[in-house]
Amino acid sequence: MNVGLVIVSHSTRLAEGVAELARQMAPEVRVVPAGGLPDGNIGTDFEKVSAALSDANTGAGAVVLYDLGSAQMIAELAVESLGDPSTALVADAPLVEGAVAAAVAAQGGGDMRGVAGAAEAAAAGGELAEPGEPTAADEVHEELELANEVGLHARPAALLARSLNGLQANVTISLGDKEADAASVLGVMGLGARKGDRIVLRANGPDARQAVERIFDLAKRNFDE
Repeated sequence: MNVGLVIVSHSTRLAEGVAELARQMAPEVRVVPAGGLPDGNIGTDFEKVSAALSDANTGAGAVVLYDLGSAQMIAELAVESLGDPSTALVADAPLVEGAVAAAVAAQGGGDMRGVAGAAEAAAAGGELAEPGEPTAADEVHEELELANEVGLHARPAALLARSLNGLQANVTISLGDKEADAASVLGVMGLGARKGDRIVLRANGPDARQAVERIFDLAKRNFDE
């Protein structure tokens, strides 16, 4: 079972759009939109959020993301009103970036706090950093030319990050003067890597070689596009 997500927005269409994007990142995660008032107007509705919480929690709990201040109030009230409030958390995170990061974390088997933490960390911009020290002797260091049409955007970035689940390896991806943690979907997307770009993979740890091989395998399959 995966942690579920609830997307609370003043707009029905905004909530549905963010939920659709999150599902693309994490097809095994239940993502439930709770946007707008029952009559379709702009606003947030306690009953709709409560129903979404019940729908999203399949046994591992649920994390709630929201757009504006009053949506936060409704979300927190809905969680407090649950029979067991410990089965859900409200994340203080950017709605779109947070939903993407949370979905990938949930797909990877993260618990509620881990999923909420991934959403909240998205506010920092996706873990981009300056390139680190030169490659150590025990590191795996490879270059890869991207051949898929969209490069490392959205779904390919999520597939790459998820491919590293369960491995004991620290992997970074570099493009020019940018470097990102390969396990961070937002960081990978933030590189802006496109078709034809050559990225540098650096990995260390017991499963370093396997991690790099998984990324190369994804690239050979054009990230399942």
